[in-house]
This record gives sequence, C-alpha cells and structure tokens, in this order.
Amino acid sequence: MESFFTCLEKRVDASTSLLCVGLDPHIPDLAESTAASALNFCLNLVKRTSPYAAAFKPNVAFFEVFGAEGWTALKQVIEAIHEEASRLGTKIPVILDAKRGDIASTAEAYAQSAFETLGADCVTLNPYLGKDSIEPFIQNSEKGVFLLCKTSNAGSMDLQNLFVLPVGAERPMPLYLYVAQLAGQWNEKNNVGVVVGATHPQIMEMIRAAAPDLWFLSPGVGAQGGELKSALQSGLRKDGKGILLPVSRAISRAADPAKAAAEMRDQIQEMREQIIRRGEWQ
Repeated sequence: MESFFTCLEKRVDASTSLLCVGLDPHIPDLAESTAASALNFCLNLVKRTSPYAAAFKPNVAFFEVFGAEGWTALKQVIEAIHEEASRLGTKIPVILDAKRGDIASTAEAYAQSAFETLGADCVTLNPYLGKDSIEPFIQNSEKGVFLLCKTSNAGSMDLQNLFVLPVGAERPMPLYLYVAQLAGQWNEKNNVGVVVGATHPQIMEMIRAAAPDLWFLSPGVGAQGGELKSALQSGLRKDGKGILLPVSRAISRAADPAKAAAEMRDQIQEMREQIIRRGEWQ
C-alpha cells in the first residue's frame, strides 16, 4: 500500500513541480453567484493548470456557501481532478482545505466525508484537540493530513507563538514547534505533514530544523506577502522536496491561468534548482 506522501512525491517528480493550485471560487470572481458557476470556474482551472500542478487544494468554504448544491459541485471538481490525472498518467493528490478539528464519532464522520464521500486524498486539520482528533484521518496510509502548525495570517501570533513546557521537556518552546514535534511522532505511516506559512521564513527555518522529514504546506507566497526564495530556502528538505506552495488568486485571476501556472511552476523550479546547486539553505 502506497503512503500519501509517497504518492505526492511521485507527482512532484512527474510534474517537476512544487506548485499546489488553490481552487477558491470567490463569488466576485464568478459569472453568477451559483454552485454551477463555481463548478465551471474550477473545472476550467483544473483543465488548464493540471499539467503544472503537484496537487490541487479546493477550499470547502467557497462551496459550502452554496449549500447542498455546493457540496455536489465540490465532489464533481474532485472527480474531474482524478479524471484529468488519469489522462496525464500520474495521480494528482487533492488536498481538501477544511481545517477540521473534533473528536470521537464526529472526527470519524468528518474523515468519512472527506475521504469516502468527497473522494479527497488529504485534508487540513486543526490539532488543538490532540492526537485522538487526528487518528480517524490517518488510519489509512494512502490518505494524508496537514496539521495547522504556524499559519500565514498575522493573528497566528495570538496563540501559535505562545511558549509551552511539554511534559519531560527541559525548557519552554513555542507552541508551533511543539506541534511540529508531535506531527513527527504521529507520522508513523508517512501521511502527516504540517501547514507552515511562507510569510514567516525564520520560523519556517526553525520548524524545518525540528521536523527535517515532514512535508510542509506553505501558503502565503504572492498575495499574502511571502517571498518565494526565502520560503524555499527555509522550507526545502535536503532532498530538494518537502514543501508545497499553494497559489490561488495569482493563477485564477490571471488572463491566462495556464500560462500563469506554468510560469509559477517554472519560477519555483528554477529557484529550487539554484538553491540545491549553490547549497543556499538557511
């Protein structure tokens, strides 16, 4: 049985890409404020950008806003990604941006919804409730999770930067480092990664040191002010992988989304090769 991150790495190699295309059908970007319009918006992006995508990341909020029809549209988008992947000959992982977080039967229902009903391959989770809130999502090694660790928004400092003293630790550490350490411990099936915003390169560097093997999902490059080179220098593993860079608006709002995705993929790849060649890790 192939683990989620083994599958992702195969796609990264096949597409020569660390680009994760975000599917965020903002209502102002749609022809009409309907689920059908959101579906068409996303299907167009999938068709035009799939050759350059290491993964796709649909955000459930922009589908939920349309009620039951939105959920149907989301399922159809995920099915379309799988069909496009079959056409291209390599599986393209679908990361459901849902930020779920609950326990017991509720967590089990969320996992079933994400993986069985919708057909996603991975989901973002809030780890605040602890390991038992994560376990229903990581039983199957083929399905993955990204745990919120250090998010890209300014308000992340309100909680994620607080110092904690874990049991048995010699000194306090920022909460985000403790989350990274826990993620490493829980990654027994190679299907647990962390969300680390590209807007915090120095913190990203600290998290990479604490979790050298984990995959990062690192939003923030572009619209939120994150700088590509510093994000790659801080977040890449020594094998030149280990970080996915989600980009949404810079692609979806471009006059030619395919061209924008190709250019972003190539820019990331060029910078990645330069860092590896010159040994420019932070």
